[in-house]
Amino acid sequence: MIPKAFKRSLWVFHVNSGSCNGCDIEIVAALTPRYDVERFGIKLVGSPRHADVIAFTGPVTKDMEEKVKRVIAQAPEPKVIVVVGACGIGGGVFHESYHLSGPIDKLIPDAKFFYVPGCPPRPEAIIQAFAKAWEYLEEVEKK
Repeated sequence: MIPKAFKRSLWVFHVNSGSCNGCDIEIVAALTPRYDVERFGIKLVGSPRHADVIAFTGPVTKDMEEKVKRVIAQAPEPKVIVVVGACGIGGGVFHESYHLSGPIDKLIPDAKFFYVPGCPPRPEAIIQAFAKAWEYLEEVEKK
């Protein structure tokens, strides 16, 4: 449940660094009229510079490692990342692949992470993670 105390919208930038697109489809499902996260004020944005939260899907492949670091560096402080799906959390079915750089939380250690387990996770779980990230940002803003 999203508290009514939020003063503004939550802007989310989505990064896919090599997923099978299952988690991406579930993020899109959260935007459709059935779940309609925009009614809560959760909106996708086109630039990490405008984002409050980075939604991250997929394992970090070696080709995407520097690109992912660049995207995270462009996000404003505090850096908040919602890792969606088993692949982003620990590599999922790709965990022993030679082409992975590791989970995102090992590459970007100075961010606040929220995890949504599953393969793929349900849209309700993704929405709940965004709500937790939003609560965290509200607490940081109060300090």
